[in-house]
Amino acid sequence: METITQLIIIMVLLELIEASLQRASTVEKMIEKLYFYYKKSIFIFFMIHPTLYFTLFVAFYLNIINIYIICILLIKTFDIFFKIELIRQRYIRKDMDKELELMLNLKMSPLMGFLGMFMYVPLLFMAIFY
Repeated sequence: METITQLIIIMVLLELIEASLQRASTVEKMIEKLYFYYKKSIFIFFMIHPTLYFTLFVAFYLNIINIYIICILLIKTFDIFFKIELIRQRYIRKDMDKELELMLNLKMSPLMGFLGMFMYVPLLFMAIFY
């Protein structure tokens, strides 16, 4: 039981770290911040998403493959690749879709960064116990 508690606490801490690395007032500033890591190395870009790898570790360590783990992994994977696509359109090809360009100027709530913690931690909890 204490191992599971530790895994949940680690997930919360990793989500907070990930949220702090990606915190920004608009989507454009967040993508700009992520582009900084992407420019240095694609591996650094992937390393600032530690909860994806931690979720994989938990799934293998506890031998869990259920709908909750799959949901976490799918959402996180789509999130990462959507961010990469935004970076590619904005900074590499310099040809962004009009709808995405309008989306970049949207203000983000300060609580938006913690959305992952409120979504992925309960999903991990359910994956472990159900």
